[in-house]
Amino acid sequence: MAKLDYYTLLGIGRNANVSEIKRAFRRLAMEYHPDRNPNDKEAEQRFKDVTEAYDVLKNQEKRATYDRFGHEAFEHGGQGRGGFGFSASSFSDVFEDLFGEVMGGGRQRSSAQRGDDLKYQLDISLEEAFSGTEVSINLTTSDTCGACSGSGAELGTKPEVCPSCGGRGKIRLQQGFFMMERTCASCRGAGQTIGDPCKNCNGQGRVQQEKSLVVKIPKGVEEGTRIRLTGEGEAGYQGGPSGDLYIFIAIKPHPLFQREGPTIYCKAPISVATAALGGEIDVPSIEGKRSKLKLSAGTQTGQKFRMRKMGMPRLNSSHVGDMVVEVEIETPVALTRAQKDLLKKFDQASSEKSNPKTTTFLTRIRKMLGETVE
Repeated sequence: MAKLDYYTLLGIGRNANVSEIKRAFRRLAMEYHPDRNPNDKEAEQRFKDVTEAYDVLKNQEKRATYDRFGHEAFEHGGQGRGGFGFSASSFSDVFEDLFGEVMGGGRQRSSAQRGDDLKYQLDISLEEAFSGTEVSINLTTSDTCGACSGSGAELGTKPEVCPSCGGRGKIRLQQGFFMMERTCASCRGAGQTIGDPCKNCNGQGRVQQEKSLVVKIPKGVEEGTRIRLTGEGEAGYQGGPSGDLYIFIAIKPHPLFQREGPTIYCKAPISVATAALGGEIDVPSIEGKRSKLKLSAGTQTGQKFRMRKMGMPRLNSSHVGDMVVEVEIETPVALTRAQKDLLKKFDQASSEKSNPKTTTFLTRIRKMLGETVE
């Protein structure tokens, strides 16, 4: 029976790159693996076929030969069979290349492991986000043990290669064509054993302690901005590198301002008289100063005024946003008898021209009810 084309077996095009070839093989290997298809001879043969195809196509030299001569390059005892043939050893190489450490590769495993990353939420004010600042934070984390310099072994001794696994961290078992591995029970996958653990850290190579750091906050940071401090996370295990510390910025609510990107919004109450006659009002700025905003006569509630370059700076940019002031006409309360009398006189003296919106609204009501409109 003629063998299927390797590209067809893997379901890829002839121009597929190495990553595409690897993804296709991983999917098919999982699908047809004998452990998932016990006593299924067809699945076992398909598994061998796709593994053979991957062994050839992942290698640039083998692939070039296959593209030129096809299956014949590896048959009939030719050079291809001697140089490029598929065997149990190449099967092991395929899975070592695909799954890396799972197959061990015969390489000695290091017990040193990178420390975990840490996260820290830092609450700052809007003013601090505007100008930038430096904040001191305290956190409890692990640090390299000073007594053993992170090795985990008592001073004057050092970790030794695990005799059970030869430093690989895994024990390899071969059953016929297939190979299996399990974590070494002697070293628990570390590849090394410590005969005399450090008494200060109990062989961990690190100890818990309080740490104080100064975090520089650049101006213009927004809610959720992430600042990375390299090497300030958890210390590594048995001499491994430290993880990183990620600072997540949270902006506290402000009593006067709301922020959207570089734009600041502010609501300013004004009196009825100021709205009707016009005038100047004081508005605050994020810099902590007062600015004058000029209002024209007849200003309406909800009207917005843009004040240029009075907003927030953009992060890592020279651009500064604007401040948008929305005025809100305040209805007087707790009036005296004299104020009430004045307002009644003012209302009696008002005309339709003085209140155009009210006049328009009443006219529409009359039309809707079918009343005569003069």
